[in-house]
Amino acid sequence: MHAGSSNEELVAAMLKEHKFPVRYDESLNQVLCQEMLRYNRLLSIIRDSLVNLEKALRGLQVMSSDLDKVFRSMAVGQVPPLWKGKSFPSLKPLASYIDDLLARLGMLQGWYEAGHPPSVFWISGFFFTPSFSTAALQNYARKHKLPIDTVGYDFVMMNMDPEEYHKGPEDGVYIHGLFLEGCAWVEGDKHLILFEPAPVIWLKPMLVEDFPEYPHYQCPVYRTAERRGVLATTGHSTNFLMFVRMPTVKQDWAWTMAGVCMLASLSD
Repeated sequence: MHAGSSNEELVAAMLKEHKFPVRYDESLNQVLCQEMLRYNRLLSIIRDSLVNLEKALRGLQVMSSDLDKVFRSMAVGQVPPLWKGKSFPSLKPLASYIDDLLARLGMLQGWYEAGHPPSVFWISGFFFTPSFSTAALQNYARKHKLPIDTVGYDFVMMNMDPEEYHKGPEDGVYIHGLFLEGCAWVEGDKHLILFEPAPVIWLKPMLVEDFPEYPHYQCPVYRTAERRGVLATTGHSTNFLMFVRMPTVKQDWAWTMAGVCMLASLSD
C-alpha cells in the first residue's frame, strides 16, 4: 500500500492478480480492497500536506491556512485537523497516531501478501469495522443459505494470546486487540482495573433464535475512549461498534454501574 497509486490502479492490480477477486462465498475480499482504498486516501492527504508544507517552509509556495494548521498541530505533537477529516477515529497524540497508522497498514499488507485472511483479526486495525463484522456474518449466511436478518453473533471468550490460534474457526472469526475499561477478564472463575487487554473473542455466528441463555453482561464496544459519536450517513455510529455478551458471575447491573466497556483504541 502506498499513496503513489490511484485508487483505481490499486483495485485493478488486486483483481488482475486474482488474489482477492469478488466472490459470493468470501465477502472479506471486498473488505480488504475497501480498507486499502480508505487508507490510501488518508495516506495521499498526509503525503501531499507534508510535501506542500516542506515547500512552504522553504518559501517555494504560499503557506495556506490549512498548511499553517498542519504546522501548528505538528509543532505541539497533535494530529492535524486536515488529517483527522479523512482519518479513522483516534484520540492519540501525533507520535502514537503515526505508530498506530503504521501498524494498521502492516496488518493489511500482511493480509495482502499472505493471499488469505489471518487466523485472528486485529479488529482495532480496521478503518470501517462494521463492514468487516457484516462481511463475516454474510459469509455464514450464504454458506448455510440463511437470510442474513435471521443470524447474529454470539461471543465466546478464548485465551489471551492470539498467537495460540494458527487457524480460524469453521464459522465466524477470531478477533483480538480490544481493551477492557473498568475491569479485567479473569480466566480462572470466568468473571469480569483500568484498560486491561481483552481475550481473543470468537464472533460465532448462529441463528438468533438459537442463542444460548447464560448470565452475561452486554458490554458496549467503542472505537475510542470518547464513548460518544454521531450517526454517519451509512447509518452507523462513528464510535460505537457493537454489544458483546460477556459471561459473568455477577449481576449485569454491577458492570453497568461501574461503566465497564471495551475499547478498540486507547488514547496514549
